Amino acid sequence: MDKKQYFCAEITTIFYHIFTMAKQKFYVVWKGKKTGIFENWNDCKAQIDGFADAKYKSFATKNEAEQAFQKPYQASITKKKDKKKENTITNKNNTFPILESISVDAACSGNPGMVEYRGVNTATKEIIFSQGNLEDGTNNLGEFLALVYALAWFEKNQIHLPIYSDSLTAMSWVRKIQIKTTQERTKKNEPLFSQVDRALEWLKTNTFRVPILKWDTENWGQIPADYGRK
Repeated sequence: MDKKQYFCAEITTIFYHIFTMAKQKFYVVWKGKKTGIFENWNDCKAQIDGFADAKYKSFATKNEAEQAFQKPYQASITKKKDKKKENTITNKNNTFPILESISVDAACSGNPGMVEYRGVNTATKEIIFSQGNLEDGTNNLGEFLALVYALAWFEKNQIHLPIYSDSLTAMSWVRKIQIKTTQERTKKNEPLFSQVDRALEWLKTNTFRVPILKWDTENWGQIPADYGRK
């Protein structure tokens, strides 16, 4: 092979590699038969074919795919806004909740009013526990009960995952093992305060090993356990 032929062959090889690299994509599967990062479409397709509500997306580089896989699927499909609108959107600090967790919240019809509270799977919003029909209470009391119920439920079932609450008041009451409410105890709300008594007693006689985290409503939207009645 003369120098000209050798040079042409080298150029052809270089362009082949550049073209191949440019065409290669990396596929992230968040929800499928198997989750992870796949380096070709056929491997990705095998994980999503026939899988209901599969979540996947392609990326130009492996680094982009790895970063995307560390975040929820929703973060990768949110459309970019123009810069003027971008300044008004949430999640300015680019953080995300830990999906392997439980979220708690309460609702109160009136203040005081009928109280209910629940805990849900943060990722799926599946209800794990729910209590209601507690008369003449406040939202803070419901938030406190939801948090303690979750702590007790985790300890009983030996589960060690974070618990999210959007109530600094409830978190403070749990930390201090003390409630500060102006709501008077009456015959009508005795079932509610009976639960509060048991919750305080549980905190005094038990230790918990799971982190209680503040839900960042400003950046993440409403907590998954929210009742949607605002």
